[in-house]
Amino acid sequence: MKIIGNGVNAVDGITSIGKSIGIKKLGKLDFAVIYSDKPCTAAAIYTSNNVKGAPLLVTKNHLRNGKAQAIAANSGIANVCTGKKGMKDAEEMAKLAASELGIKKTDVLVASTGLIGAYLPMEKIRKGINGIKNELSKNSRVAEAIMTTDTKKKEIAVEVDNFRIGGIAKGSGMIHPNMATMLCFITTDAKISSPLLNKILKESANESFNMMCVDTDTSTSDMAVVMSTCMVKADLSKFKNALSFVCKELAKKIAADGEGATKLLIVKVKNALKKEDARKIAKSVISSNLVKCAFYGNDPNWGRLMCAIGNSGAHFIEQKVNVKIEGIKIVENGRAAALDIELLKRNMQKKELGITIDLGLGIQEATAYGCDMGTDYVKINALYRT
Repeated sequence: MKIIGNGVNAVDGITSIGKSIGIKKLGKLDFAVIYSDKPCTAAAIYTSNNVKGAPLLVTKNHLRNGKAQAIAANSGIANVCTGKKGMKDAEEMAKLAASELGIKKTDVLVASTGLIGAYLPMEKIRKGINGIKNELSKNSRVAEAIMTTDTKKKEIAVEVDNFRIGGIAKGSGMIHPNMATMLCFITTDAKISSPLLNKILKESANESFNMMCVDTDTSTSDMAVVMSTCMVKADLSKFKNALSFVCKELAKKIAADGEGATKLLIVKVKNALKKEDARKIAKSVISSNLVKCAFYGNDPNWGRLMCAIGNSGAHFIEQKVNVKIEGIKIVENGRAAALDIELLKRNMQKKELGITIDLGLGIQEATAYGCDMGTDYVKINALYRT
């Protein structure tokens, strides 16, 4: 597997746009289009929140046949809790994009992210969509156009043998296992049927997007979409591994860019009796605000880690638990380990930290991705609307 550049545009036949249409202030990019020059097989997964945005419902309806050719997305306003008008606006966004691109309305997927409860400024969207086909490019800023409180764009592309996979994502706050405030758009040229693509995407998400946490809030607008041009016959096993890698890398980028975060936390639980036990513990630790605050302060408070393990609902034996931070053992057989506390504190200042929890019971393992929680998180969310 080789990492290459250009995100979703790395796949032949895929072009995109990232532009400003006036939804956000100060001319920030706020509208994105991803387009394939031919119909694609497609699959998507969505938020587990019972409040779902209008664009998500429209996309789900358009994807019933497993086909898509374009994605139109805006940032700044989420089009959530907007009733019949919100549904009408989301359908109109798809219709306008389809008309400009010369494709079926049902082959356009739509997504919106940003402020909940506000209506889309349809006049700006109508004007912004006008002429988009002539703006499509292989060198667009599409990854930036879907950002909200993100501080950096998130994209990756890989090449494996004869096929490619490219992806972009956004997410920084309202990030929690079982999808998050995230949008993820992935393209590939690997020939995969829609049902199989859906199955593989779900499997990949369960090890990536559903194993990350910033703040324990799951949003209303989350979706991950894969579109395949089906131009290349690919080895299925290699495709699965490559898609899993892409999803994990995007999940890590989201977690590292958590609102107010200063470091990426990667929690690996190993030697569990059951896979689900490992998943529960990894997610419990990465979701604990007390653990996250301790890591922000470079405080090796192992008691908080043990507390989070105990709150997970998973099977483990306290006296068998061993915990390491950056390879330094802090818990041995459920008790404090002898360690150089100052060395550990210095190690905890790294931008990426690995926490390993060894249950000593079996062979199953799981990994979760998250970040610390600092004072800037409160500042960002206290002033989000204003």
